[in-house]
Amino acid sequence: MSPVFDCRDETQVLPGMRQARQAIGRGDVIVMPTDTVYGVAADAFSASAVAKLLAAKGRGRQSPPPVLVAGIATMRALVAEVPEPVERLVEAFWPGGLTIVLPAQPSLSWDLGETHGTVAVRMPADRFALELLEECGPLAVSSANLTGKPAAISIDDAIGMLGDSVSVYLDGGVVATGVASTIIDATPLVGPDPQPVRVLRDGAVSREALRDILGDLLEPDAEPEHPEAANRTPGPDPAGSSA
Repeated sequence: MSPVFDCRDETQVLPGMRQARQAIGRGDVIVMPTDTVYGVAADAFSASAVAKLLAAKGRGRQSPPPVLVAGIATMRALVAEVPEPVERLVEAFWPGGLTIVLPAQPSLSWDLGETHGTVAVRMPADRFALELLEECGPLAVSSANLTGKPAAISIDDAIGMLGDSVSVYLDGGVVATGVASTIIDATPLVGPDPQPVRVLRDGAVSREALRDILGDLLEPDAEPEHPEAANRTPGPDPAGSSA
């Protein structure tokens, strides 16, 4: 059984964080709390570690994981451009539950999967996650669950689904909100003719809050579905599952 460290117990914090850092350093996968749901994390710059993360979730390269960062300075190093409206979003909602998709910096040597030249970035509002990000650098992080299952909001949820595919578990208690991050596609803002931002997944940050910052640079809300369409079984979430 992989070790579990209760980060609410001060005597377990130091050894738990040390083992988590060591696991990330050798290319293994860990589970850690975030401010949204539990995340399964790996070194974003290790292709083999990212492959382990995807395998643990039962997910393929067509669903690349987002990347958590310690702040906007790291974000700037990972993306090709930070448009001014994204600066405003980051100021308003980071650290917090907003994941932003932007064109990736083309000079980076990494392999997150089939990203089509983009990267999804977020700064979490969690003490332990931020400490690991400061010490280990950007982490590829997805929700700590098997693909198609509900996101883990407790360490027991994560252990029950991921088991020994994870090297170290950090237990931060039950996640207060249990609501995954909102994911937006801000790539249309890049270039001489900015187009509206698209919401890929509704989550912790509401569309109303986004519109307060972006105004007309946020896509209009979708029209209500025809009643017959509303009764159809929805397809898979195109944005996948992220912490």
